Amino acid sequence: MIMVLMFLIVVSIINLVITLLIVMINKKQISDSQKSSPFECGFNPMTFKRLPFSIHFFLIAVIFLIFDIEIIIILPMILTLKSSQMTAWLLTSTIFIFILILGLYHEWINGMLNWTK
Repeated sequence: MIMVLMFLIVVSIINLVITLLIVMINKKQISDSQKSSPFECGFNPMTFKRLPFSIHFFLIAVIFLIFDIEIIIILPMILTLKSSQMTAWLLTSTIFIFILILGLYHEWINGMLNWTK
C-alpha cells in the first residue's frame, strides 16, 4: 500500500513540475479577435449571412465531387475483371468510360473547367 502511495506522489510531483515548466516557458499571446473567432470556410461569422457566393467555386466543388464518385466506381471494376464474363465487363466498362468522356467534353465546351474566371 505504501508503494502505491509513493508511486502516486511521485507521479503527481512529476506532473506538477511539467505543468509549471510549460506555463513558465510558453509564449505569451496577445488576444486577437481574428485569431479567437471561429474559422468557417473563409467567411467572417460576424458579418451579414447573405453575402453573394461564387457560383464558379460551387461548380468546381461539384465537379470535384463527381470526379471522386467516378473514381470510387471505376476502382471496383478492376477487381470484378476476374469474376465476370470478359465481353460483358468490357462492354459495361467501355460504355461507362465513354459517358464519362462525354461529360468531360460537355464541361470543357461550356467552360466549366476554366480556372481563371
